[in-house]
Amino acid sequence: MNDTAIEIINPHIQRGHIRHALFDFDGTISLIREGWQGVMIPMMVEILLQTPCHESEAELTAIVTEFVDRLTGKQTIYQMMQLCEEVRARGGEPSDALDYKWTYLDRLWERIKERVARLKNGQLAPEEMTVPGALPMLEALHARGVTCYLASGTDEPYVLDEAAALRLSPYFAAVYGALDDYQNYSKKMVIERILNENSLNGPELLTFGDGFVEIEEAKAAGGIAVGVASDEANRRGIDEWKRKRLIEAGADLIIPDFRGYEQLLAYLFAED
Repeated sequence: MNDTAIEIINPHIQRGHIRHALFDFDGTISLIREGWQGVMIPMMVEILLQTPCHESEAELTAIVTEFVDRLTGKQTIYQMMQLCEEVRARGGEPSDALDYKWTYLDRLWERIKERVARLKNGQLAPEEMTVPGALPMLEALHARGVTCYLASGTDEPYVLDEAAALRLSPYFAAVYGALDDYQNYSKKMVIERILNENSLNGPELLTFGDGFVEIEEAKAAGGIAVGVASDEANRRGIDEWKRKRLIEAGADLIIPDFRGYEQLLAYLFAED
């Protein structure tokens, strides 16, 4: 789009009908968990190095990185279930996937606990731990009468706590997160629920996400999908790996962040 960082991948979407919007959380709005891959991947490699028939550390790192990236956007438990399969494939006896998940969450908490504490005590402003432009974007959607929802692959208690720390809760009609009973939650289920409960047609639902899963499910349901190819560490510019994956998933538009939200909304809400 002229004079913006907005990339139109699919110019044929039905614009001007949006009534509800669904946001992924980590990497799409929140940066609290920025760097989580640097916790999960080394943990998994450490576990796989203890199996009887393992590859080199470098080879394991490449293998783990591939499946962690591929499953990003799904509940964390799916990455841990894949870890169990990898342990078995190398002659090991895996722990329960839930045990692996809680070990990972404990390690991740050590990385992010200071961020959460500083947000809660006012030492960090929410704008410093969110994708740029996310808060004005939510305000603008609210002003247009759009009902917004939050859905994350992160466990629900953490999503609720971190959304509150970022002062995001008032913007969302509902917040959905992962459950230990993982079969009773998925982003596909959330999308279907929003569509059914509000009698929506596909183009009336707008979805934002930085992961493959939410974009793929949004398009499968006939909705409009905006891929947020955010560079979480630098808070500026495009993450090219994310961009490529989001386009593969079917994203209609790609944005680096929400800095151009006014132009984005003007485009999305314009009648065809």
